[in-house]
Amino acid sequence: MSTLAEVITFPVSPLPTFRKRDESMPHAPFRTHGLSQEEKKLALRNALRYFPPNVHEELSQEFAEELNQFGHIYMYRFMPTMELRAYPIDQYPAKSKQGAAIMLMIMNNLDSKVAQFPQELVTYGGNGQVFSNWAQFRLTMKYLSELDEDQTLVMYSGHPCGLFPSSPIAPRLVITNGMMIPKYSTSENYDRLFGLGVTMYGQMTAGSYCYIGPQGIVHGTTLTVLNAGRRYLKLDSLKGIAFLTSGLGGMSGAQAKAATICGCVGIVAEVSYDALKKRFDQGWLLEITDDLDKLMERIREAKAKQESTSIGFHGNIVAIWERLVEEYNNTGELLVELGSDQTSCHCPFSGGYYPVQLTYKEANELLAENPEKFRELVKDSLRRQVLAINALADKGLFFWDYGNAFLLEARRAGADVTKLGDLTGLLFRYPSYVQDIMGDIFSLGFGPFRWICASGKAEDLEKTDKIAISVLENILSEGLDPSVKQQYEDNLHWIREAGKNNLVVGSQARILYADQRARAAIAIAFNEAIKNKEISDCVIVSRDHHDVSGTDSPFRETSNVYDGSAFTADMAVQNFVGDAIRGATWVALHNGGGVGWGEVMNGGFGLVLDGTAEAEKKADSMLNWDVANGVARRSWSGNNYAKATIQREMERNPRLKVTVPSNVESEDILDKAFSDVHVNGLN
Repeated sequence: MSTLAEVITFPVSPLPTFRKRDESMPHAPFRTHGLSQEEKKLALRNALRYFPPNVHEELSQEFAEELNQFGHIYMYRFMPTMELRAYPIDQYPAKSKQGAAIMLMIMNNLDSKVAQFPQELVTYGGNGQVFSNWAQFRLTMKYLSELDEDQTLVMYSGHPCGLFPSSPIAPRLVITNGMMIPKYSTSENYDRLFGLGVTMYGQMTAGSYCYIGPQGIVHGTTLTVLNAGRRYLKLDSLKGIAFLTSGLGGMSGAQAKAATICGCVGIVAEVSYDALKKRFDQGWLLEITDDLDKLMERIREAKAKQESTSIGFHGNIVAIWERLVEEYNNTGELLVELGSDQTSCHCPFSGGYYPVQLTYKEANELLAENPEKFRELVKDSLRRQVLAINALADKGLFFWDYGNAFLLEARRAGADVTKLGDLTGLLFRYPSYVQDIMGDIFSLGFGPFRWICASGKAEDLEKTDKIAISVLENILSEGLDPSVKQQYEDNLHWIREAGKNNLVVGSQARILYADQRARAAIAIAFNEAIKNKEISDCVIVSRDHHDVSGTDSPFRETSNVYDGSAFTADMAVQNFVGDAIRGATWVALHNGGGVGWGEVMNGGFGLVLDGTAEAEKKADSMLNWDVANGVARRSWSGNNYAKATIQREMERNPRLKVTVPSNVESEDILDKAFSDVHVNGLN
């Protein structure tokens, strides 16, 4: 019997021994649901649906207590006693390789080294749930162990609806998270419906089981910080430059590592000591302090010596920004040249952003006892943070938005962040990292492509790195457009160095920014290596939903869509459907992610490469579509980079035929169409 047999059981006769959550671990803040007494009863009734009537009386008391004490029914009693992590794929008790691969990915997302709040099933972002409760985990794992090639598991916002007959060419798993009737997709409704246990915020890759730890964003963060220095400070080297930011949780945990790779002085504030210590113990964060005076001294010293380091400050980021203003006013010295923010500002009033007026403990207590007061303090804190940033920006600081809804929520709080003259509501005083810093890479077809070696062997990951390097070198040798060539060279440098930077946390995984051509070629090369036994077991390929065609997000991924369609979501939905019909092993469609519930729609996939001819065919078809869909949408919106990219792809593949827009060459044509003569009638 496999050591993993425990996770595929759904124990009800007898029930597992009663368990409380482990208080030595970090935990999610109180979930403010706003449920009435009758709605609390409905939430309890909903939770008890997973269990036979003979255990309802026993479970009802503890579930009700969880709802009152934590704001949600997590069902801690049903947490597995074994360590959750990405075990080698051959250890999973499953009928199919695909089922075992999905089980591996779920376990990786709940690994305590990877997950932000593992016992609340939160992977990252403060509320990025893998499941809503532990009964859903247990039942899903049981279904996956039974899954065969003629079945598809259907997931409704964490709830395993069941195994349904399908066919070998269909996805083995279809996930939707947070699907709402548009009129009701508000943050207030989310809190209520999550409390009821009927919907879930899957973030971008937590609820689709595709998160690979903070490595997933190290590459993008590294490129962003480097390009911020190149484009806005006109520097080829960041030695002696200080970069200030905040957040060391899930995705934001990458910032400290990226700072050292870039060679700058990274300063990262974090209110949770558990999160800070986790990154320090992992070696991603090199120094820790909770003393503002010592922090200022250390910044000066590191800058003077041009050290490459990462300094974690245990405290609130607002305190640092305000102290930097004091330092400038007293000395005329700008101690920080680069700045951003990676708190979970998509959920600022439920633990994603902590107010400077309170300690971490005090804030969590207030959130549970008086959420309205907490909300007002958060708004005041956001205004204070922006006030300090604006003062330093006037003196030479370059600050940018990292797509976490910081500027959006700051504006809603009344902070001065709107760009002068903006009539669209889309533009801010500070630039976005997607469009303004990373260089419109999505329109060029580049985004975060990922893979996981299911064997769990480091030597397999090393082999995949070498294969990816070879593929990129071969494409480069054929000659590329200059805008594309620079991307290939940057990413070739990244993958050559990736193994040296100890980026693996959890599964043996890698990330590489790649375009349509490279993704398909790399995946096919992996599949061939598996077939030839050069790689010992299957490889799972995926991507962040934060990508070329996976996400419709008007304040981030699609912030550069200017044809009036920025608030539409056809692209993400078509991506989800298109991946499903072209061979993805599993597909996911989420409401929310990155910038918040109701603010974005995103789709993702997982594809298992097993060395078969069928896997190669799927990789070629699906990965080409997965990128081309988004490039075509950006081309139609009028983006010239995207237009040139999709035209090159049509030349490369004659079967690709995309509608390309005609440019209006003169604004005069538009003006004349609405001249007084025409407005008053054709006659």
